[in-house]
Amino acid sequence: MHPYVYAQSTPDKPALICAGTGQAITFRELDDRSNQVAQLFRSLGLVAGDRIAILLENHPRYFELCWGAQRSGIIYTAMSTRLTSAEAAYIAADCGAKLVVSSKALEKTATQLRGEAQGIRHWLMIDGTAEGFGSWEEAVARQPVARIPDESAGTDMLYSSGTTGRPKGVFVPPDSPAIDATNPLIEVSRALYRLTPDSIYLSPAPLYHAAPLRFTMTVQRLGGTVVMMEHFDPEEYLKLVEKYRITHSQLVPTMFVRMLKLPEEVRRRYDLSSLQCAIHAAAPCPVPVKEQMIAWWGPIIWEYYAGTEGNGMTMVDSASWLTHKGTVGRAVIGKLKICDDETGEELPVGQIGTVYFAEGRPFAYHNDPEKTRGSTNAKGWTTLGDVGYVDAEGFLYLTDRKAYMIISGGVNIYPQEAENVLITHPKVADCAVLGVPNEEFGEEVKAVVQPRDMADAGPELEEELIAFCREHLSPIKCPKSVDFEAELPRHATGKLYKRLLKDRYWAGHQTKIV
Repeated sequence: MHPYVYAQSTPDKPALICAGTGQAITFRELDDRSNQVAQLFRSLGLVAGDRIAILLENHPRYFELCWGAQRSGIIYTAMSTRLTSAEAAYIAADCGAKLVVSSKALEKTATQLRGEAQGIRHWLMIDGTAEGFGSWEEAVARQPVARIPDESAGTDMLYSSGTTGRPKGVFVPPDSPAIDATNPLIEVSRALYRLTPDSIYLSPAPLYHAAPLRFTMTVQRLGGTVVMMEHFDPEEYLKLVEKYRITHSQLVPTMFVRMLKLPEEVRRRYDLSSLQCAIHAAAPCPVPVKEQMIAWWGPIIWEYYAGTEGNGMTMVDSASWLTHKGTVGRAVIGKLKICDDETGEELPVGQIGTVYFAEGRPFAYHNDPEKTRGSTNAKGWTTLGDVGYVDAEGFLYLTDRKAYMIISGGVNIYPQEAENVLITHPKVADCAVLGVPNEEFGEEVKAVVQPRDMADAGPELEEELIAFCREHLSPIKCPKSVDFEAELPRHATGKLYKRLLKDRYWAGHQTKIV
């Protein structure tokens, strides 16, 4: 279960196809280049356990870099291309990187990063160079393609997207020092998603995010082909499914929404019959959106709930979801526990509390023992900070992230409920619901909406959306007001930077309910 196996058995098979250009990289090429990368790391004095940072768009050379690190014991941190140079410098310093690799396309951020980050020994750039950067291509080309003699398993250390605060690195040690050892994601992917060497996997999201990076590398571990989109476009996605006869893919709910809002004739234009499995996660999916996707694509949609932390995982297929609408599934890694925030005691079936995993995989937040301790209760169970309940059959239902819960007049309000209603309105492209200051009640509910057409923004649409929400929910759960934005600050992976929205409304207040 490693690309080197397929470099021997199917050397000319594409391990990667770049959707935008059609460029293909075979398993032989991937294996040779990743060996050269491992040799390069050793030539730079990097040994197993050392750290590197990657600031790179979805690029044909992304995987040689990650597999070179994986087979040389290196811990690699993939950084968001949307970071400011100061944010990137914080992560590069915090992870302890000895090498930073970037690209000419990100030259501005990369050169600013080099001026701000301290203690980094080596700087390399792909597709050209900038002041202070050496050429990645030239450095790799000088290395032999032979395997290094001291191969050992490296892994990623990825940073949370910062939707609720400053990003923290999450380190989950490899399960085995062998580079071709299995892991829980591989086993789940083979057993439930039916990934095989014949699978063709379409990846529409940035590789710096945990799920796209780990799933694409899992596909290559199993001998399948990854088709990588440089940027997501809803119609282009459908074209690629037809063109490459895609069997598997992973998306986020905002991608579903964008495809569903394509004209009917566009949605029906493309042959999607090759799709066997469409996986989604990363953000809550409104029930009506998922109902429409299953009606369109058939019962091939799987949902999972997990985090970069890898401490546990739930999963649900379409058939089970249709009889348990709104669930994110039952535990397949770890055991679900719902606990009371104040007492720490486990709550009975149906009661809302903090979601914990017992008997899950261990993890730690890098350089933040306090946060690590805060995610673990007295029984050793760990949490991602989400709120929900479990039904009598063991299905988990998320109600919100704890940090986003609104407390208005002593009543707990979970904004996800209103968000799930508003996103189904035909004039809404994206939305967020949050608590804003209210002198009498502490907080009140506000919606921030990205309309499909900004020309519609105004008092009439505000009134229409509030009334629409009240048709479906108790008035206390509905926004008292609506603001309009041309675009919400959403992470490319689908997560919303709600913290940035909240900061606008809480500016000038001494305390902040988050």
